[in-house]
Amino acid sequence: MSSEMMKWPYLPILGSFRDELNKFFSSYGRKGLLETEMVVPPLDVSETEENVIIKAEVPGIEPKDIDISVSGDTLTIKGEKKAEKEEKGKNYHFIERSYGSFSRAIPLPASVKFEQIKAEYKKGILEITLPKSEKSKAKKIPVKIS
Repeated sequence: MSSEMMKWPYLPILGSFRDELNKFFSSYGRKGLLETEMVVPPLDVSETEENVIIKAEVPGIEPKDIDISVSGDTLTIKGEKKAEKEEKGKNYHFIERSYGSFSRAIPLPASVKFEQIKAEYKKGILEITLPKSEKSKAKKIPVKIS
């Protein structure tokens, strides 16, 4: 195979792209892009016959720094993870943990009883139980044989 066949016209472009990616990821580690805005916490939304249950991962956030509200058919979770005090004399090589505030709006799959909503926080997991209203509960309809 000759060296002429091995040349590919896009190699310089890929090299430039690689350099830009390297710059981005190296600055990410030094500047800590996530310091100013927290990543939205992951959720599980499930439904039983009686309730809609939402579980959110919010480790490191104090329960007093979490705000839960329901408006119409949308539940909103807001919170803030406060940064630890910077210690003088330490040279940080990585800052990967995120700090800052977040807001997450979740469309509810059913109507709920607002006055009976419960929220519990345990081991970094926020669990919100939303009892369904009577009109949202499934009703079985018997089939008559004729």
